[in-house]
Amino acid sequence: MKLLAIFAVAALLPAQPNAQNNNMELTPKQQSLAAIAAFEVKGDIEKLAEALDEGFDNALSTEQIKEALTQLYAYTGFPRALNALGVLRNVVTERSEKGLKVVDGTAFTLPEEFRSLQKGTEVQTRLCDGQPFEYQFAPRIDYYLKAHLFGDVFASDVLTPAEREIVTLGALSALEGCGSQLVAHVSGALNMGVTVAELNSLPGLLQRRVGAMESFRLRRAIAAVEGKPFTEGEPVDFDLWPKGEPNTAYAQYFVGNSYLASMNAEDGGPVNVTFEPACRNNWHIHYNSVQVLVCVAGRGWYCQQGQDPIEMTTGKVIAIPAEVKHWHGAARDSWFQHLTYTTRVGEGASTEWLEEVSSAQYNSLK
Repeated sequence: MKLLAIFAVAALLPAQPNAQNNNMELTPKQQSLAAIAAFEVKGDIEKLAEALDEGFDNALSTEQIKEALTQLYAYTGFPRALNALGVLRNVVTERSEKGLKVVDGTAFTLPEEFRSLQKGTEVQTRLCDGQPFEYQFAPRIDYYLKAHLFGDVFASDVLTPAEREIVTLGALSALEGCGSQLVAHVSGALNMGVTVAELNSLPGLLQRRVGAMESFRLRRAIAAVEGKPFTEGEPVDFDLWPKGEPNTAYAQYFVGNSYLASMNAEDGGPVNVTFEPACRNNWHIHYNSVQVLVCVAGRGWYCQQGQDPIEMTTGKVIAIPAEVKHWHGAARDSWFQHLTYTTRVGEGASTEWLEEVSSAQYNSLK
């Protein structure tokens, strides 16, 4: 399997991890490094500060954290890295004022006559299954990757190669749209000494500490490297729009599970409806009222009888005319949330629930 990635372009095959410590899961230090990296990417200052504070409790040194954040500038940019270093400085100050332990650690200095390009080429080749490559489309980027990221930055032994890959995986899992790079670094992490057990522990850590989306992305990447099928639907962030309670009152009119959360609906506000992947409601008709759907998360479908289905993604608004037969629900590979409310409600307004959407029709949607 060959994947084009910004930081790794190589033939990626599941690598054999080090036989030693195969049954060990992530250490507290490794857990902290992954969480710190993810919160740096997300720009969540409050949770980053908590992760940094915990990192010191888990025996990370100031220099080790600095190394992780310095490395991340190559993946997330100077603004994120500098912001995070500022948070680190504040955490160090606060811990010192409280009399809490802060281990400075030993800083790394590049030796004289250090050959960045040579060192970086060696590191990058190891990362990519022992197969050197040239990113010929952009030679300057190729040089910076080899000489600076994998040379100057990775030359420091303040973090081990395995720890650096855990930092990278934590960061890329939190970066939207970087699936190919994440797959590349899952393979690379095994090549750099991360064990299978440690790798498989990372998604659970991200689920607990960071979020469902970050965990989902890493599980999907691990499955790709292992060559295993992956059929999970993409999650949504329930911290933004609440999932609510199981929609038991209307469950008979839905295929799959749905959930309802009142957004002050009692006083005229909308209801947030959450659909699990592949969940959809039956065909139905609203009489003497217009139903409005506002997609707020995930991906789904709206279908009106006699018309082509409409894909619903964040921000899409559908006003459903009265007396029109229709259905709506989630895509097969994604959770889906929409707000709904009714307007132009006339006398005797009602809803008629009809047959299920046929499997053939639903499965034809991409």
